[in-house]
Amino acid sequence: MKKVAIYGQSYSISAEKEIHALLNILEEKGCICFIEKKFYDTLKRKTSLEKEYDTFKDFDDLNSTFEVMFTIGGDGTILRAVTYIRNLNIPILGINTGRLGFLATIHKDAIQENIDLIFKGAYTIQERSLLSVKTTPVIEDFSELNFALNEVTIARKNTTSMIGIKTSINFEYLTNYWADGLIIATPTGSTGNSLSCNGPVLSPDSKSLIITPIAPHNLNARPMVISDEKTIQLSTNSREKDFLISLDSRITTVPKNTEVFIEKAPFTIKTIVPNNQSFLQTLRTKLLWGEDTRNEINL
Repeated sequence: MKKVAIYGQSYSISAEKEIHALLNILEEKGCICFIEKKFYDTLKRKTSLEKEYDTFKDFDDLNSTFEVMFTIGGDGTILRAVTYIRNLNIPILGINTGRLGFLATIHKDAIQENIDLIFKGAYTIQERSLLSVKTTPVIEDFSELNFALNEVTIARKNTTSMIGIKTSINFEYLTNYWADGLIIATPTGSTGNSLSCNGPVLSPDSKSLIITPIAPHNLNARPMVISDEKTIQLSTNSREKDFLISLDSRITTVPKNTEVFIEKAPFTIKTIVPNNQSFLQTLRTKLLWGEDTRNEINL
């Protein structure tokens, strides 16, 4: 009997059907379901759950006995779910009730089909690398949740002026970016904020990181791909006394004399990919690659 966790950030009427469908399917499969406490309380207030469920509150309530975590929402929901799973190696499967969905790839109308595939073993596990952040001096906010699945972003605060971001790789000076900010993205994050700033798309299994400036003042400043075995050192020069560091969607204010060290995290996040899906298929679907009438003629 499978022990599964279910996580969602918010409730919407449009997603109520999918929530009930997921719970019913999992119970038919004989699963024991644990629902994140805040999400469960919201469901109890706004829907008619047919039974009581066990709950979990945080990372400490989870362990390796959980075989999978289902998320209901979009990619942001998966990014938040990662803070619960951390290094427990619990695979994630995202049901997309949000918008674009590069990580939450299960369409809300195909829940039954994809769960059937998973229980038949017709899936692969895709490991995704993360970034970890250390600072000098130490910032308390990074003492526990110091990792990001998509990207780490350095950005200006309380100013419309550019900031200078001195960048070194393995302690060798690269350049000083004069820009609105700088994105350090994983292959997973290559389809996120970095892509909006003209960064390249990387396959999830690429052993690389992307350095992408945000609105650089130097016209020859371009995104750069480096090995994920490298350590990136950053320091800022700004008119303001503080700047911002965001780890996925978690934002922290940091004094401008702080040095930031970014490297690959010592653990990975496992995502479940049913056999009826692939990364290239996701690109075609989400980015509308191939939406050209000439392709129909050639196929």
